[in-house]
Amino acid sequence: MGSRKDFIKKATLGAGGLALGLSAKSYGRVMGANDRINIAIMGCGRRVGAYYEILSSDYNTNLSWLCDVKASQRTKVIEALKKEEIDAEPKQTDDIREVLEDPEVDVIFNATPDHWHAPGTLMAVQAGKHVYVEKPCSHNMEESKMLVAAQQKYDKIIQMGNQQRSAPHTIEIINEIHNGAIGRPYKAVAFYNNQRGKVPNPVQQDPPEDLNWELFQGPAPREAYHHDTWDYNWHWYGWKWGTAETGNNATHEVDVARWALQVDYPEQVDVDAAKQHFQDDGWTMYDTMYATFRYADDKTINWDGKSRNSLQTYGAGRGTIIYGTEGSVFVNRGIYRLFDREGELVREKSAGGNEQGTALGGGGSMSTRHILNFLNTIRGTSDQQNSPIDEGSKSVDLCHLANIAYRTGKSLEVDSSTGRIYDREAMQLWGRDYESGWEPKV
Repeated sequence: MGSRKDFIKKATLGAGGLALGLSAKSYGRVMGANDRINIAIMGCGRRVGAYYEILSSDYNTNLSWLCDVKASQRTKVIEALKKEEIDAEPKQTDDIREVLEDPEVDVIFNATPDHWHAPGTLMAVQAGKHVYVEKPCSHNMEESKMLVAAQQKYDKIIQMGNQQRSAPHTIEIINEIHNGAIGRPYKAVAFYNNQRGKVPNPVQQDPPEDLNWELFQGPAPREAYHHDTWDYNWHWYGWKWGTAETGNNATHEVDVARWALQVDYPEQVDVDAAKQHFQDDGWTMYDTMYATFRYADDKTINWDGKSRNSLQTYGAGRGTIIYGTEGSVFVNRGIYRLFDREGELVREKSAGGNEQGTALGGGGSMSTRHILNFLNTIRGTSDQQNSPIDEGSKSVDLCHLANIAYRTGKSLEVDSSTGRIYDREAMQLWGRDYESGWEPKV
């Protein structure tokens, strides 16, 4: 296969098999000794390419189903599988309920729009499936709590796609931070900037001929189709589908910040956010946000998100800076840099991977490592699960709290043990409305 595929294979076998003390050859024998994992992919959009590597014969998996509400999306995946030389003949459907009825399916990869993440995951674990769900794992705070409860009730593995949790260079520097490399860490600044342009003003029209609009909406209350909702712009067309840029991208960097500071829920949340660019386009949410999460013990996380201004304020398009009493760390998907208190570079280390920057979709060695950790947790051959849902959901909840602060225009006081908000108006946004008959349950 291509050089990209060879690189990812070597990188992930090193991170997965060699982390268990196995050579690549021995690792392959262990994989063969376990039952093959039958996989169904739910959502065949931009993220699906991140799954192709683990569908190769090296990982003892089988792609059983492709599920997408738009037929042409499934066709694109079939063509890509052939190009990647992946031997798979999956069944196809637009209805995930048909997939969940198949007792042979072990795992669901949930790469749907945000409003489907938690409901689809809950349906899957109730049907006896393990789930790899892309970020954000939930659309709101209530769904996060439901996911944690469902994991405990049904005893299935749920892993969120916050893939930097499986990046060796990030694991290394976070461990060093926890062991005192920069003294007591007290502040983290998570950031993301991009140059997203204008988005169309939605115009009501018939849905594309091959789109099942009813199933796209799924758990969301029904409305008429507007161009071009199905194709990524659902992120910006109101709160029914998406979670804005904070849910879309802050999830990653805020997760690293929270991991480094070893904190869960804050005591106070404040945001400065607004739509600052292209005032006449169809974007209905903020495109610029600066959020502050205040914790006990004088710890703080800031989120600096600029969707449509790509000035690299911190020297990169995305990343996290962690400040400590004796030094600082810059870390992103490509590198970490350790500085002393005087700001002198002590050490830096490249990730050596191919999954960096702010580009849409795709995948790479970091995603493959993260997915491999998920699969090996199912098999019982991994030392630990890198992103259990009770941990991943806390980072997503910070994004939800920031969105609630923006939507209410209020500073939020939060119960740091549960994440619940003391303000009654803000608590009205703890959950959301669902289409009758689609209400998620545990």
